Amino acid sequence: MQVVYRFLATPRWLGYAALTVAAATVMVLLGLWQLDRYHQRAEINARIDAGTSATPVALTGVVGAPSGGPGTVGPAPAEHAQWTRVTVTGTYDPAHEILVRGRTVEGAVGFEVLTPLVLGDGKAVLVDRGWVRPASSGALTAPQVPAAPSGSVTVSGRLQPPESRGGRPQEVAGHAEIRRITPAVIAPTLPYALFDAYVSADAPTAGLTMVPAEKQNALQNAGYVLQWWLFAAMTVYGFGYLARREARGPRPDNLLDEEPDEVDAAHGVPR
Repeated sequence: MQVVYRFLATPRWLGYAALTVAAATVMVLLGLWQLDRYHQRAEINARIDAGTSATPVALTGVVGAPSGGPGTVGPAPAEHAQWTRVTVTGTYDPAHEILVRGRTVEGAVGFEVLTPLVLGDGKAVLVDRGWVRPASSGALTAPQVPAAPSGSVTVSGRLQPPESRGGRPQEVAGHAEIRRITPAVIAPTLPYALFDAYVSADAPTAGLTMVPAEKQNALQNAGYVLQWWLFAAMTVYGFGYLARREARGPRPDNLLDEEPDEVDAAHGVPR
């Protein structure tokens, strides 16, 4: 049987072809977007792994110090600086300690304890000393927070960039609370300039739980890449299958429904 594809030039099939190309193109682009997200997340995970075992470097070597007066912040750290293991020496200021509410560790919701560490030059950096469970009597009761070490201390930990959409600290049950860690919003409530980043301590204060680094689910994005590209291939294949079927015409078992002169009357089979 001769297969003829002249019908592909008809308006109807040209429309099918255009729709197929458009759909496949969109799916390929979605796959490329997910591939880019995979590389971004894999890079973050690599930085987290490196920050776990790397030798800490001076905080000021990674992020710029604030140059203004009290209530101001310095420049934000570069994106690649996140999760860098840093070290900084100073004195904790428990009078301006802040609890970050709604933080989950090992499936439990509690508070992260954010305490300013004042450096020798009078500037400060916020240090996440660890996580604490809420009071058993409810949210309106202050949790039992272990006191920050006194005197000069050296803290090492992972550098974290400012979080978005932060609000000013609010007084709750005798202590300050926030939902997001945004130094630029917190700084005006403090008597010193802040680094526009915070340090998540490697070793939490006794009585607090270390806040674990949450890795990105890069494999999920890799799965989406395969999914979108498979859909694109199936779309193109489906168009080719329908075109081939159209070109071949009716199947042999349908020929008996045609006019009698197309059938051998003696044998009952198609000529």
